[in-house]
Order: sequence, then C-alpha cells, then structure tokens
Amino acid sequence: MKIQVATLMISSSESDSNLYYATEFLAPDPFIFIQIGDEKIIIMSDLELDRAKSQAKVSSALSYSGYEESAKNSGTESPNTIDVLHEFLKERGIKSLVVPAYFGIRNALLLQDKGYDIEVKPDPFIEGRLIKSNDEIRYIEEALRLTECAVGRGMDFIRQTEIRDGYLYSGNKNITSEDVKKKIDISLLENSVIAQHTIVACGEDSSFPHNEGSGELRANVPIIIDVFPRSVKSRYYADITRTVVRGTASDELKRMFDAVSAAQEVAFSMIKDGVNGKDVHESILLHFKNSGFESGEIDGRMQGFFHGTGHGVGLEVHEPPRISKKTDILCTGHVVTVEPGLYYKGIGGVRLEDMVVVQPDGVINLTKSPKILEI
Repeated sequence: MKIQVATLMISSSESDSNLYYATEFLAPDPFIFIQIGDEKIIIMSDLELDRAKSQAKVSSALSYSGYEESAKNSGTESPNTIDVLHEFLKERGIKSLVVPAYFGIRNALLLQDKGYDIEVKPDPFIEGRLIKSNDEIRYIEEALRLTECAVGRGMDFIRQTEIRDGYLYSGNKNITSEDVKKKIDISLLENSVIAQHTIVACGEDSSFPHNEGSGELRANVPIIIDVFPRSVKSRYYADITRTVVRGTASDELKRMFDAVSAAQEVAFSMIKDGVNGKDVHESILLHFKNSGFESGEIDGRMQGFFHGTGHGVGLEVHEPPRISKKTDILCTGHVVTVEPGLYYKGIGGVRLEDMVVVQPDGVINLTKSPKILEI
C-alpha cells in the first residue's frame, strides 16, 4: 500500500508567507494546515472558523475544538495542538509529514513521540511561490508605483532644500535623514503601504550598505535612499534604491555612479530564463574591476562591491532566487532586484536598484523611477 504523505504547517499566516500563499487567509494566531495531494485542510479555532470557511482558499476548514474533544475522549486530559492534529491524522491514516525548515522543534519532537516520520524540506518550501503569476506581478508593480511616488516626494524634499555651510536647510531648520524618511513613510502609509527600516544614508553612512542613516544631511555627498515596503492590501513587497547628491558631486562619485549604472545594464543584458545568477554576479564584479574599482577588504574594512547583485521579491522582501556568488538558476516568472553598488571609506556609497521580471529572452524592468545623481 502506498504511504500517504502530508504537507504540514503550524503557524500564523500573518508572519508565515508560505502559509498565507497556501491559504490566502490572513490570521494573527497560529493554525494547522495540512495538504494531502491537492486537498488543503485547515484546523481553526472557533474564533476564526466561520471567517476561514468563507475566506480561505482551501478544501475545508475544520473545528479545532471538535478535534480537541476527540482527544479528550481518547484519554488526553488537556490536549495541545499536536494532540488535536493527531486526531485528524489518525482519521486519514497518515504517518509521514513534510514540514518547513523553520517548523517548531517542540512540535516536531511531540510528533515523533507519537510515531510520525518527519521530513524537513528546505527553502523554497512552496516552490510555486518563486514563479510569479500575472496577478502577483501586478500586485508587485502596484506596490512599486506607490513606492516610487513616495521616493519621489523624498527626493523633491531634498531638491527644494537650500545649501548653507555644507548642510541642507528648509527655512531655518537643518534637514535630517529622519525628516526625509518621515516624508517617504507617510506617503506610503497614506496609500496603505507600510515601510520598515527605510534607508536615507548620507555621506560616510552611505558607505555601509544597510546603515539606515541618521542626523543632518550634507550637501555635495551621496545620499542613498532605499525603500522596501509591503502593500497592506496584497501583502506583496516592492524594493527600490536611488542615490542622489544635493549640490555638486565629485568627479570620483560621478565615476562611481556611472559604473554602477553600467553594471545594472550588464545584468539586464544577461538575465533571462536558464541563466545562472552566479554568472551574472561574477560579471558585475569583473565589470567593476575593469572599471578601476577594487572590491574586498581595504584598510581593515570591506569596500567596493561586497554584497549580492539581487534577490527575489514577493510575499517576502528577500526570497529565492538570489543573484550572488552561489549558484541559482533564473527562470521565466521570477521577479528579482538588480542592485549593484560601490562603497568606499571617505567617499560614501552609490547603489541603484530596479525590479525586473525574468523572461525567456531577457527582462521586463518594472521600475520607472529616473536615475539622476545631482538634484
């Protein structure tokens, strides 16, 4: 007899993108999801059961309390989640389970104690998530349009400042990184898009790729703006980075900006179905080296280009595939960022980031925001 194997998740779909993708049902508290072949079942608390029956894209939504009562009748005085699950699995005769890599170890041990075989599947747990449907691409593009609008407001705010003694002013106030982040984040929030950890990093701060930036903004030095918010409505992310200078950029900074812009074009020309992201990344590294920009540890810290070229975006802001030093084959329907950068002590950083859809013979660039260094 063929052994039935079920896919299992026990989590909150508000925090678990795989669970949300599988059910299209948003709930803040953990619930049980089981998939047997094409059949999807969720076991819900009485609080959420009726809503789940009407909203969740599953075959059936079953009562947690009903199986809890069955467990009590089987001799368990105070049933826990695994006891409840056990009652359901006994009904179906299932003894083998596939769980995600982040599955709770306590639950795994309790299941093993009850005699279940558990296979841990590494990411991507739901492989279908990687290939974006037309609807998913539309959700991402909608989030991106709103993000570009917010970034544009932030850049306009910087553009309208006055330069005094090397700093940016609006009226009598020194403009800070926090002021620009507030403009961007409020614009997003007004359109039901929520940003966290927005980057507005100026000068030396911009030479550290994930420095969010703080304090007064200066003229004639780079300001990296990196925004990666999630749509409240669709739950899909957008991701964009631009680098600007209020005032006059140095010749070296202009050269960096041109090299980073050209690096994006190298990636755009290479990315298509079947291409290894590692090859794209290595071509970017070679491009920078041939342009006179060395990368690696320089004067005791990492400088040049020392992060990945890109990553997948969808229900998470960072998801497979990667365009990096590791092998990852790109496929039609992947949505990935292309974000090369250069970072040097005493100069600052330059990063440009667009989002593209991988096609059989190239890419569709979803990003429309202009790339202008001096504003």
